[in-house]
Amino acid sequence: MSNESQELGITESKSHKPGDWYAEVVQKANLADYAPMGGFIVTKPRGYALWEAIQDALDGWFKETGVDNVYFPLFIPESFLEREKDIVEGFDPEVAWVTHGGHDELEERLAVRPTSESIIAPFMADWTRSHRDLPLRLNQWCSVVRWEATETKPFFRTKEFMWQEGHTAHATDEGAWDEVWTRLGQYERVYEDVLAIPVLRGKKPEHDKFPGADTTTTVEALMPDGKSVQGGTSHNLGQSFAEAFDITFVDEDENEQTAYTTSWGLSWRALGALIMTHSDDQGLVLPPTIAPTQVAIVPIWQEETKDDVLEYSENIADELEDAGFRVELDDRDERNPGFKFNEHELNGVPLRLEIGPYEVEDEEVTLVHRPDNEESVADRDGIVETVDEHLDEIFDKLYDTAEENLENNIREAHSPEDILGTLGKHGGYVKTPWCGDEACEEAIKEKIAAEIVMQPLEDEGGTTAGEVPEPDHDECGVCGDPADEIAYFAKSY
Repeated sequence: MSNESQELGITESKSHKPGDWYAEVVQKANLADYAPMGGFIVTKPRGYALWEAIQDALDGWFKETGVDNVYFPLFIPESFLEREKDIVEGFDPEVAWVTHGGHDELEERLAVRPTSESIIAPFMADWTRSHRDLPLRLNQWCSVVRWEATETKPFFRTKEFMWQEGHTAHATDEGAWDEVWTRLGQYERVYEDVLAIPVLRGKKPEHDKFPGADTTTTVEALMPDGKSVQGGTSHNLGQSFAEAFDITFVDEDENEQTAYTTSWGLSWRALGALIMTHSDDQGLVLPPTIAPTQVAIVPIWQEETKDDVLEYSENIADELEDAGFRVELDDRDERNPGFKFNEHELNGVPLRLEIGPYEVEDEEVTLVHRPDNEESVADRDGIVETVDEHLDEIFDKLYDTAEENLENNIREAHSPEDILGTLGKHGGYVKTPWCGDEACEEAIKEKIAAEIVMQPLEDEGGTTAGEVPEPDHDECGVCGDPADEIAYFAKSY
């Protein structure tokens, strides 16, 4: 094997060293690089294209459901942050502060936004006067800084990360809950329909909800290494922020009322889940829905067949592009077909079309699926429909594999030994009755670094997280006290 091929290939194993493997895939597939400051990354064009694909999907759905995009300052005055005490206490260890502008010390410290409730809420108060102004739905696409990351994992955990944060105000608690379910459903949709990753819907335990919130709902995705990823959160903030920032309105009877607010966010951690879920020891694997290049066409020629093969390949590329597919015709002279195959595999291109003199002669194409190298031959006629069908098949393969991983890794346990043993041996989710005491979570966390990542949530449709029947035990799986709640323990990113 040439040095060039070794440089191109993945040397770490996903099953044996998932952390090292993940870092190598991110760098060699040209998604991101490490910044000179610890805890920060540089997102490269191919990585940012993936984020833009998520952004485009969500942004369209947000706008269809009444959301307007805005942008608020990066800096938040300390006095604004302090108006909601739970925000201050919850984020204090993670806040980066600006104390000087040029050579001058600032009169008031400015927080680099860890989240924007404290800067957006005062303006929501100014913009809300009457019940006619509600619901008010705002969203911004931006980055936030949380000085918490000690061990950088690109997209999963960095001090600065890209996200969207939505902030809404409503006349009623019912209206706020409708908003929470709408956004949670959109997060579920982006994971399942765009990223080909099934998720569980749930809520965070009381002690782990967003600071100041009444309820934090979440979608959780299970990675192949048995760890859970918090995929996106939608918070019912009740009236605490509205009271702190005076978000009030005059109702139809001319009485002043306090609004109900929500916030909701999804970050580029979704890209970490995407990479970790589908990729393999050959490199990145992407579902066609999000892949910057959906189809790579690799012409294979000898000198005497070059013109015919290239013309045939170009015609197919043009037809596919006209049909709306994202296509790369790889006609580089200086690279041999084997190198091109490896490179497109590394970059996660879902479908490869191989075209040589035999395909030209027989008016066919050879199609190769990235996830499993399944190969087939199809007629040149109807190539648009054929490619469309194959891309759908590839998406289904990826989703089905991830779904099988999820379904096979939700287990029940009813004692501390069972919980620890199951998590230690299998990972995944361990479902157990819970008394609601945070000390029971700590007892597990201290021994195996697993926590309660969610609880089943009865929402407006009556669905719960997971398809496994509820345990019929009524004693806490950790302490044995009476329990009327269910907790899902897992290790998490």
